[in-house]
Amino acid sequence: MKHLGDEVKRELGRFGPEGGIGELVEAWPAAVGETIARNAWPARVARDGTLHVNTVDSIWAFELTSRSKEIATRVGVERIRFAPGRLPEADEPDAKEAESRPPEPSESLRQEGARLAAGIEDENLRKIVARAAAASLAKGISDRSVW
Repeated sequence: MKHLGDEVKRELGRFGPEGGIGELVEAWPAAVGETIARNAWPARVARDGTLHVNTVDSIWAFELTSRSKEIATRVGVERIRFAPGRLPEADEPDAKEAESRPPEPSESLRQEGARLAAGIEDENLRKIVARAAAASLAKGISDRSVW
């Protein structure tokens, strides 16, 4: 039984260096790291074998151009060129959406919330206050992590 991926690679190989873009895209995040991968992404391979990489802006293009030999070696190409251009849509939620979700309290914070609410006689109110206290403590810790 033949694997379809082998057939696809063979067919793409007929088109010269452009056929290797899939492998470059797959290897890109591990080769350059998460921060660069969020701000620069392989766009195409030119006929001369140069990898063209789109960046979010000209500042990233300038900075990465200064490291082009190092990055080309990591990715396994001879030449690489960075220029501002369109990047693929991110799969993960944007920063504002991530900030809007409260952090999940740890078990120790849940226990601390329960301890703080222990004096409340009404069981339902005690549980609600304990959860709120744990959430508040978790939020306080996550806010301080920026300092």
